[in-house]
Amino acid sequence: MNYQEALDFISKQGRFAMKLGTQRTRAILDRLGAPDRQMKGVLIAGTNGKGSTGAILASILRAEGHDVGFMPKPHLVAYTERIEFNGHPISEGDFVNTLERLLPLFDAVATDMGAPTEFEMLTVMAIAFLAPRVDRLVCEVGLGGRLDATNALDLGVAVITNVALDHQKYLGDTIGAIAREKAAIIKHGDQVVTGCEGEALEIVEAKAAAESATLWRLGREIQVEASGRGWKGHVLSVSGPDFGHHGLQLPLLGGYQPANAALAVAAAHMLDSPDDEHIRDGLAATRWPGRLQVIADHPRVVLDGGHNPAAMRSAGAALRSLIGDERLVVVFAMLSERDPVELLAALRTMRPDAAVFTVPASAHGHVIEPETLATLYGIGSQVGRPAAAALEQARSLAGRDGNVLVCGSLYLVGEILGLSD
Repeated sequence: MNYQEALDFISKQGRFAMKLGTQRTRAILDRLGAPDRQMKGVLIAGTNGKGSTGAILASILRAEGHDVGFMPKPHLVAYTERIEFNGHPISEGDFVNTLERLLPLFDAVATDMGAPTEFEMLTVMAIAFLAPRVDRLVCEVGLGGRLDATNALDLGVAVITNVALDHQKYLGDTIGAIAREKAAIIKHGDQVVTGCEGEALEIVEAKAAAESATLWRLGREIQVEASGRGWKGHVLSVSGPDFGHHGLQLPLLGGYQPANAALAVAAAHMLDSPDDEHIRDGLAATRWPGRLQVIADHPRVVLDGGHNPAAMRSAGAALRSLIGDERLVVVFAMLSERDPVELLAALRTMRPDAAVFTVPASAHGHVIEPETLATLYGIGSQVGRPAAAALEQARSLAGRDGNVLVCGSLYLVGEILGLSD
C-alpha cells in the first residue's frame, strides 16, 4: 500500500460520512491493548477556538521539554497534519505503516460491530503511533463531544472552550442541547477548564459536579488581561489558582485569542507545574496556520478558517480593528451542510467592498454553488473558478493598498494556503 492508497482506504466511506458513537473506537483500542489508558493529556471540545487552544497548549508543553502528540481537526493542506508529533506531521511512510499494522483489528471489529469510519480509524491510528513516542497528548474533538470518536479517550484534563450554534443537524438546535453534547467529554475525576458562559456554563458546571471534577472557569478562577500589538498579536497576563504570568507575548491575531491562551495556560497548570519561562516561551512560539494568517502583501491577503457565524463575526471584527476603513474584498466558499443565510449575514458584518464566491476543489460535491451564493448575497458579488482564479480576481478588486480575506471554508483556506507554499 502506498500513501495515496492508504488515504483512499480510510476515506472510502466518504469524508463527509459519519456514524456517531464511541463503541467501535473503544473496541479497537482495547484490542490494541488500550495504550490510551496510560496517556496523560487534554481533550478539547467547543464550538470555536479548539484548534488555537490546542496549538498554544502543545507549544507550552514542548517548551517544558515534553514529547507532545497533537491531534488537530481538520487538516489544512496535507492529511498527515491530523497526527502531529513534536510540532511535525506524521510522515507519509509512518502513516502507511501504522494503517497496515491496524488493518487486522479494523477488519475484526468490522465483523462484530460494523466497519469503522474514517474518523474512528484516524483516532486509533493517532493513538497507536503516538502512544509509544509521547508523554503528553493534546486532542481536539471533532464534532460535538458525547458521540465523537475521540470521546473514547480519558486523558485526565478536559477543556470546553465555548458553545455557539453549529452543526445543529447532529448536536441540536439550542445552546443547551449543544452544551450537553460538549460537556459529555468530562469523565469522572477529571480536571476541567472552560470559557463557557450563561446556560452553557451552567450545564458544564452541573456535569463537572456530577463527575466529581475540578472546574476552573474563565472570568472566575482564571483571569486574563490583554492589550493588542496590531499585526504582532497581543501582550497578556493570565492568573489562576496558585499561578500568575505577566507580560506574555502571543503572536496570534484576533481579539478572541487571549481567551484561548488563558485556557491553554490553565490546562498546562492542571497537567503540570510549568515554570513562567516555559509558559512565556510556549506562547511566543505558537503558530496556527489558517487563522487570521497573513500570507501576502500589496494587497494584503489574510486567511481565516472560521466557518460558523460566531467565528466569522469574530474574525471579521478582529480584521476590521486592524485595517480600519481600508478596502476589503472577500473570497468565500461554504459547505452545503451549513445555512447560507446565516453565514452570509455574518459575512456582511465585515463590511466588505466586494465578494468573490468560489468552490474549493477538495470539497467538490459538498459545497453550495458560488452562483447561488452570489445571487443570495446580491450587490458586490462575483464568481470565480477555480479558487486560484477567484483569489486573483479579489486581488485585482482590492488594489495594491487593499486587503483580501479568504474565508468561509477550511477546505478553501487550505487550498489557498497550499498555493502560497
